[in-house]
Order: sequence, then structure tokens, then C-alpha cells
Amino acid sequence: MAAEPAPISFARGAPSLDIIDVDGLKAAADRAFTDDPAGSFAYGTSVGYLPLRAWIAERHGVAENQVLVTNGSMQADAFLFETLVSDGDAVIVERPSYDRTLGSLRALGADLHAVDIEPDGVSVDGVRAVLDSGVTPALAHLIPNFHNPAGYTLSADKRAELVRLARDRSFTIFEDDPYVELRFTGERLPTMFEQSDGEVVYASSFSKTVCPGIRVGYLVGSTELIGKVAALATSTYISPSMVSQSIVNSFVRSGSYEASIETVKTALAERARVLAEGLRAELPEVQFVDPEGGYFLWLTFPEGTDGDALFDACTARGLAVVKGSDFLLDDAKHHLRLAYSGVTPSQISEGVTRLAEAYRSL
Repeated sequence: MAAEPAPISFARGAPSLDIIDVDGLKAAADRAFTDDPAGSFAYGTSVGYLPLRAWIAERHGVAENQVLVTNGSMQADAFLFETLVSDGDAVIVERPSYDRTLGSLRALGADLHAVDIEPDGVSVDGVRAVLDSGVTPALAHLIPNFHNPAGYTLSADKRAELVRLARDRSFTIFEDDPYVELRFTGERLPTMFEQSDGEVVYASSFSKTVCPGIRVGYLVGSTELIGKVAALATSTYISPSMVSQSIVNSFVRSGSYEASIETVKTALAERARVLAEGLRAELPEVQFVDPEGGYFLWLTFPEGTDGDALFDACTARGLAVVKGSDFLLDDAKHHLRLAYSGVTPSQISEGVTRLAEAYRSL
């Protein structure tokens, strides 16, 4: 009886353990617990661990009361959506967009308007068309860097144009930016938040740069908005995890953060290269854009490809992938999202071979 193939996962967007600075985190935890046991082990305030809040504020050039630190960036997203979006409110999202974002907004009863993403980011003409149709959105949710799931990056020109559009049309951009530090090729681009006068709310995360299990994210916005979100956070959980946030604070202030990011970026660059080369060799009919950073690559198969059948064929070969339809509001099924962050180059090569076999079997 033939042995089952060892499982390979292109499904989870998280770094593999070998590129996480375990020793640095152990040392950071020891320093945090030794230097500030009272702050680490007690209830905190809803705005987060205050020394980390101050570090984030300085990094973004804002006042401390413009920052709220949360249990992961998804918590930041949820608080912001609950604060700004009511049942029936219009929200612009990208096509495709992060599946959990779509689920959160749907649960709030939002009226979602999906705008296509191009290789240089969301279509500004598409956003303008939604506005010209008479829609006044409560929010436009955009993932500018190394998009999840598409892997695309929003160009500098589009960033500036979108900020101007938000200012002129009086809507809020939510700049959801957890992958910003993970650029492994090209130049870092200015955030939309940096170019705004209050039209943009910004979120990011340490889950992608320190480790997923740390579960620390944050929001940056106007003092008024952060105050509203802080009140919601107080009623939701009193405070986020002071233990996690004190460890992150120690980690980022020690110099370990920059070293960790470089380790992760080096690994991601190699993994993305191996994945792209393998796909071009074994699946030349599949379209994708080489990512400049981050964790993800978005595959577009020929029209008519049965994504459900392809998913099942991959599963039968011990290969975990995510259906592209999970990230879409329509019935398109000829896409897959591949995450290369948690697999080694040799696993990636074998995974591409299995993917090609699964596709040829349809």
C-alpha cells in the first residue's frame, strides 16, 4: 500500500518557526517581566500597554492619544468597523479582499461595493465610479502593501490620488497594512495615512514581523476616533493582553525587531522566487504577479477552471490551498491563493508539482 504524501500547506499566511526569533523573544520576555512586572501582569487600559503605545506613536509621528494597541490587527479592524459602519452603510472593498474582513462587514449588515484590483493596486477609476453612482461610503477598506490575498502593491500615484478623492468626496479610507515591513524588493512607499489630513485610519500588526502567536496589532487615527474605539474596547475586554504587549515593547526597543524583519524578508524573498519559477515552469498557462513582499501570491487559471474541483484534487495530493472564491463576492472560481511564508523552498517545489498534477487531472 502506497504511503500518503507528506502534507504541504500553501494555506496559512504565517512565517514558519525556523524564521521566528525564538531566542530574542525569550530574552524580551525576561526583560519585560523583570523590568515591569506590575505593568506586564496587571489589567491595563483599553488603549494598550503604554510604553508600546508611545513607541508606535513616535514611529508614526503622531500623538500617543492617536494610537490604540489591540489583540492583533483583526481586533483593531473589528473595533473600527463597529465604530464606523452601521447596518445598510455602503463600504468599498477590493476585489478580491481578505475573507475575514468581508465576513466582518457582512455581519454588520454593510452594503459592500467591490472594486477590482489591478497589478498596481485597486482601480481608482473603479472607486470613482462607485462614488459617481451616488454611493456615499462610510468606509473604503484597502490593503496597500503585498495584498492579502492578491499579493499586489498599491502604487505611489494611486495612493496620493485616493487620498485626494477621499478628501474631496468626504469618505474615510481604512489603510489595513499588516505586511508593510515585509518588502523584499523595490522601494518603500509612503502610506496614505502620512499624506492625509484625517481622511485615513491606519492599522498594522506585529503578528507578521515578530510572531503570529504574539497577537498584537494597533490602530492610528484621529484623537476623536481613537477615543471612541477605546470606549468600545473598554466595554469589550477591559484591556488587551499586557503580557504580549510588554514582550513586544521589549523586543522592538532592543534592536531585535529590525534583525527579525531582515531574517523574515530574506526567507520570504527566496520562497517567493522559488514559487514563481516553479509556476512558470510547470503551469505556464496560469497568470500571477510577482510579489514585492509579504506572504501571498494570487493565481488566475483559465476561465472555466472549476476551482472547487481543483481544491479537491489538491487535497487528495496532500496539498492545502485556499479557494480564490473565499475572497470574492461573486461566483468566479478560477483563482487560488498561495501562501509561501510557512513552507521551505523544497516544500514549495514539491507543492508546485502537486498543484500542476492536480490541475492536469481536471
